[in-house]
Amino acid sequence: MAPDRPPLIEAEVLPPDRPGNSTPPPPRLGAEPPLPQDGPFHPAAAALLVVVDNLWMIPEFAIVDWPVTIPLCFLSVFFPTFLIQRRLSRNSWGAAMAKALFFAVVAAVPLSITGTPVGLAFLAWAGVKRFRG
Repeated sequence: MAPDRPPLIEAEVLPPDRPGNSTPPPPRLGAEPPLPQDGPFHPAAAALLVVVDNLWMIPEFAIVDWPVTIPLCFLSVFFPTFLIQRRLSRNSWGAAMAKALFFAVVAAVPLSITGTPVGLAFLAWAGVKRFRG
């Protein structure tokens, strides 16, 4: 007895897409797609801003230490934020530089007036969609 053959499926050939259609270009070899983000900053960069801002808060009470702590705050936020934005968020050099410069200037403001609220706001913005459900 011969086995039953599966039914023949006819394929439909569609015309090529028109130039007006929005089809994404094929990915380049070796290029990694950008990661989806909820906010403009990576959550690790925002958390770093909050931690460094609170870490340097105690020495900032002595105004005499400001020539030391302000540049150290700037540098301790600028370089890690640049690397986080460049490597983890896959931002361009210019975008990563601008974001790192913004966070570093905010962290360098003495007395934890701006760094903690700004860092917490960006951290909340980056995590809002994760907790919506």
